[in-house]
Amino acid sequence: MNFSLIICTYMRPRAILKLLQSVSEQTLYPNEIVVIDGSANDDTETILNQKEYKNLYYCKVDKINRGLTKQRNFGIEKVSKNSDIICFLDDDTILEPTYFENLIKTYSEKPDALAVGGYITNEVLWQKEVVPKDKSHFYYDGWQRTEPLRFKIRRYFGLLPDVSPGFMPSFSHGRSISFLPPSNRIYEVEQLMGGVSSYKKEILKTFKFSTYFEGYGLYEDADFSLRLAKTGKLYINTGAQLAHYHDDSGRPNQYHYGKMVIRNGWYVWRVKYPNPSLKASFKWHATAILLTKIRILNIVTTSNRKEALSESFGRICGWFSLIFNPPKLNQ
Repeated sequence: MNFSLIICTYMRPRAILKLLQSVSEQTLYPNEIVVIDGSANDDTETILNQKEYKNLYYCKVDKINRGLTKQRNFGIEKVSKNSDIICFLDDDTILEPTYFENLIKTYSEKPDALAVGGYITNEVLWQKEVVPKDKSHFYYDGWQRTEPLRFKIRRYFGLLPDVSPGFMPSFSHGRSISFLPPSNRIYEVEQLMGGVSSYKKEILKTFKFSTYFEGYGLYEDADFSLRLAKTGKLYINTGAQLAHYHDDSGRPNQYHYGKMVIRNGWYVWRVKYPNPSLKASFKWHATAILLTKIRILNIVTTSNRKEALSESFGRICGWFSLIFNPPKLNQ
């Protein structure tokens, strides 16, 4: 299969250089690499001109087309007509040498796949499952990881997700892809991480990334994959591995991030469940409030007190804004 790689970047010249170095070491190399740069300066273009990368096409977008979802849609229009698969990577990731080889072969192993996601290895420590089991760990498919505090508290209030990782419960607030173990297996999901994803090009002719998610675009990947999952199968190949280093450059401040957590979280929940039951609505709000209280506790339990305070205030403002100005669904 011919496949194209789209990298949307913003003010991260050093990070994208490290990513491209890992791409150059792949056992299966992209037929083309399209870099869509929304930076407000020329640093990324300058640093990319210092070294030649095979099949790389660079494009600088203006302010009108700046923002993650806009840049992705812009990049889709620039890829070769011969591409079968379009891959996306965040500019602050670094690939294992067999990332693309394992990712692309999934489409042969799962012919019904509309999309396939990769697997981040450096954010969670997994171990083989041991017995007896306890509530301090989360167990899945013969593996275990530490159960985060927020889920321990949610268990106490009866607010734990009731579906597998990568699927959205009726009240949202599910377990992310990070709750799938590094088993080298392929798992069916309905949510992909946009920065480590790939899609059959044919579906991108009708599905576009929503412009509701402007700028940083928190949860834009959940919105897109949830809409897509209504039409076919999505998978995660845990053998397609990479690391994500969360470069702080280009990220919003903590207040705006906290506000997006609530408002964008509500938006993607209603994309999947446009008419939730009264019980599901109660549990969504109860969980959102509980998680906000946990974040408020971080003001005294962590060293990053200013960030915790700012994000908590953003979450509170975001929740109240749902009453007076809820997001308009734009499907």
